[in-house]
Amino acid sequence: MPKTKRSVRTAPASKDAVALLKADHKQVKEWFAQFESARSAAKKKTLIANICKALTVHCAIEEEIFYPAFLSSAQDKDTHHEAVIEHNGAKTLIADIEASDPSDEYFDAKVQVLSEMIKHHVHEEEQPQGMFAEARAAKMDLATLGQRLVARKAELMQEG
Repeated sequence: MPKTKRSVRTAPASKDAVALLKADHKQVKEWFAQFESARSAAKKKTLIANICKALTVHCAIEEEIFYPAFLSSAQDKDTHHEAVIEHNGAKTLIADIEASDPSDEYFDAKVQVLSEMIKHHVHEEEQPQGMFAEARAAKMDLATLGQRLVARKAELMQEG
């Protein structure tokens, strides 16, 4: 039986919200690493398109579903607000990158800064006392949130 190649990873619906969001983090990290070693403009363009789409969708599902549930359950406004501000900065840079291309002399620098911003944000969410640990401690319904995240992510991935 021939193996089929899947170009886009989809998480099973049984994963909880934190596992799904961490899987997104891992995928984007892999694409950033590939971007760093890419030499052709075409390869860079493909990778950054994947990165920007994934981050845009990821920000949307966190902001629409996960963050409000986190704020309601954990009551941690500081962590919530910091995450929203970090997203705003990333979205601004994503828009700048999307309006650009590899021929722009600042293109690689913009992508590098976005990578560093995302690494910081991921660390903040995934660290032992971070948002994800707080979400688990607050006994959020992560399974139901995971289902909602999967459904919304699928909708957003189908859009332009």
